[in-house]
Amino acid sequence: MNEIITLGVDIGSTASKCVLMKNGNEIIGEEVVFIGAGTEGPMTAFNNVCKKANINKDDIVFIVATGYGRNTFETADDQISELSCHAKGGTFLFPNVKTIIDIGGQDAKVLKVDPNGKMTSFLMNDKCAAGTGRFLEVMARVLNIPLENFTEMALASTKKIEISSTCTVFAETEVISYLAKAVKREDILAAVHRSIASRVGNLARRAGVEEDCILTGGVAHDKGIVQALEEYLGIKIQTSKYCQVNGAIGAALYGYQIYFKEKGL
Repeated sequence: MNEIITLGVDIGSTASKCVLMKNGNEIIGEEVVFIGAGTEGPMTAFNNVCKKANINKDDIVFIVATGYGRNTFETADDQISELSCHAKGGTFLFPNVKTIIDIGGQDAKVLKVDPNGKMTSFLMNDKCAAGTGRFLEVMARVLNIPLENFTEMALASTKKIEISSTCTVFAETEVISYLAKAVKREDILAAVHRSIASRVGNLARRAGVEEDCILTGGVAHDKGIVQALEEYLGIKIQTSKYCQVNGAIGAALYGYQIYFKEKGL
């Protein structure tokens, strides 16, 4: 049998992610472009991943789009909800997963999945930026710390302080107040991590979080967030180097299944 190449594209509010898969079981390319829905981001990610993987676009048998902007990607052969794709992708990365916590650019969601990778229930918070990637971006600007340095600085904290506001705007005011009092930035950043952990952790508890639990989304690259969430929930949380493209993985897997179904194979 010839190689079956499928592509999943996850179009979020702040980033576009693409994943190329071979034969429904091997990731052969991934790309993240920090431009989201309503822009050229998705097509840029598509072009880049094909170039990097040395794949001819004509060799891709099926493309599935997911995410906030899935209906705007005309190159796709089908569109599938991001919840279903996150469940499918999470189970591919961690076959024993029971709970998937995903922190996106402007929302956070918790999915319960069965052993077949099917979502059984979910809760989502898309009404407030607190507990999302957007919240971290705001804090990075206020603290003047690059996002890639968050983990190292937060883990160097020696004094525990709290950010009590549940609103991003008010939390920003709290951070500015701490800076004016010469509180160390690493202590403030650790407090930011705990603040996000409490927002997301409360959502996870309401959803009925249980091990095995994974964290997905670009925020999962921040080990400070992972540690804070583990401490808040009292469970081990697993991550993957593919955490940010989890939805796109699920979309590519669905593409493989749909292609075979349509071909009657």
